[in-house]
Amino acid sequence: MRFRGTLIGLILVAIAGQARAQQKEKEERPTGLPKKVEWTFNFDAGLGAFGFNHSLYTDVRPDPSGDLSDNWFESYVKPAISGTLHTKKGEFFGKFSGVGERTYSTPPPLVGSEASSFKVEDLYLGWRSGKLLSMGENALEFTLGRSQYKIGRGLLLWDGGGEGGSRGGFWSNARKAWAFAGVGRFHYKDNTVEAFYLDRDEVPEAATNTKVWGLNYERTIGKATTLGASYLHFIADTSGAPVQLPARDGMNVYNLRAYTAPLRKLPDLSFEAEYAREDNGDLRKSNAWNVLAAYELSKVKWKPKLSYRYAVFQGDDPNTTADESFDMLLPGFYDWGTWWQGEIGGEYFLSNSNLISNQIRVHATPSESVGAGLIFYDFRLDQPATFGPGVTSSKLATELDGYCDWKINGNFTASFVLALADPKQAAEEGYGRTSSFTYGMVYVSYSY
Repeated sequence: MRFRGTLIGLILVAIAGQARAQQKEKEERPTGLPKKVEWTFNFDAGLGAFGFNHSLYTDVRPDPSGDLSDNWFESYVKPAISGTLHTKKGEFFGKFSGVGERTYSTPPPLVGSEASSFKVEDLYLGWRSGKLLSMGENALEFTLGRSQYKIGRGLLLWDGGGEGGSRGGFWSNARKAWAFAGVGRFHYKDNTVEAFYLDRDEVPEAATNTKVWGLNYERTIGKATTLGASYLHFIADTSGAPVQLPARDGMNVYNLRAYTAPLRKLPDLSFEAEYAREDNGDLRKSNAWNVLAAYELSKVKWKPKLSYRYAVFQGDDPNTTADESFDMLLPGFYDWGTWWQGEIGGEYFLSNSNLISNQIRVHATPSESVGAGLIFYDFRLDQPATFGPGVTSSKLATELDGYCDWKINGNFTASFVLALADPKQAAEEGYGRTSSFTYGMVYVSYSY
């Protein structure tokens, strides 16, 4: 009832906002800030309801109620101000924002306890060359401070801020800025080269002291192809870290990727491929890769799009002395199914390690304001023996997710998810799990 009332209130606010926009525009109120700077004010917020229905626990829940379900809420707010100053010596820019998050209404231990926090998110300054250099507009750019940074589509590096635990906001993931990011970027024609140093803003009780520096190169070919290559070197100081990751400390990561629609006569046929190699001597030698093919019927009503993706994240081979288990690092979310695979599996139970996944997705756009689809997963183990004692089967689970995104207006978006996951033989052998998981989510977000 509390969530329903809040949702109705948000929609009423949206309707009132539209009515005000139709009125005659009033003169802008002065901000009192320097007029030479181009100021931008943003405000984002979200409210979500989540629930596992009679399926989160294998046996009776460890409390007197015996209720097997779990339902909880999350919310966040993010006010922000950014500015750009144009000068003869280039453009100076910066941003300041804060994020307040809350998880409440008795979340399960899997998500964390009831918690809330408010802290600085973005706080950075930067400079770009503008038209100062003959190599092209904004050929050079530098950023220092608390800012976001990602590589490609987020398979390895995206999420600079930890969530859940004492901070709240497990699913909302409103924090993405690194505790410190130093990024230098050189852009010339279709080529971009970046050098970076990143220090992750981690949840205190789950800190790994992870830092990373490296190089990233991307080349665009026309409007339909992007090629990329990256080198990353990780540091995970184990002294005093609540979570010890000795195999990550000193690890080198090599990454190649391609996103392309190469056929002019079939522009709706696209492909993706990405490969990652992790190497830290005897501590870790592991690989991960994925390929995707997609075809969209752009001239058909609803523009249906069908895609298939095969992804492999290596597991540790018990017959060798080296550790081949892939470290999933710090992935991010850019679309449903990436790179948290499955709204049940990837969000709550599985990691991108010792995992092989087959994903089939159908997406449709009934209108400009509505997009919906179905995603089917078949999850398998790369190395069953290292999943748990007595596990011999590679068949882990199947999952079906249904989702819908509704743009209520220019500011409000509502997202709905229904999901079902069915454990297979490996889950039964490892955890005694035979009951299916059912899950639902409603999330309303606001952006200004």
